[in-house]
Amino acid sequence: MAVFSKKLCETKLQIWLDAEEAVATGQSYQIGTRMLTRADLKQIREEMEYWAGKLAEAEAEEASGGRNRAYRFVIRDV
Repeated sequence: MAVFSKKLCETKLQIWLDAEEAVATGQSYQIGTRMLTRADLKQIREEMEYWAGKLAEAEAEEASGGRNRAYRFVIRDV
């Protein structure tokens, strides 16, 4: 069972996509003596990859009905 739902993964991924766009349009700016610096683009891309992976896991679980099966065989020479 996936820890995160597909909907949550889609939401989080969209948040990080929006963050990337915000950083791309203006990394930092200054008004008077106050300065704002946005998050590091590398960190944002790492988070995007993380949530994209979690979304893929959730979609795979949804497609397979939530079942992952492992089989083990013991070969015997009788």
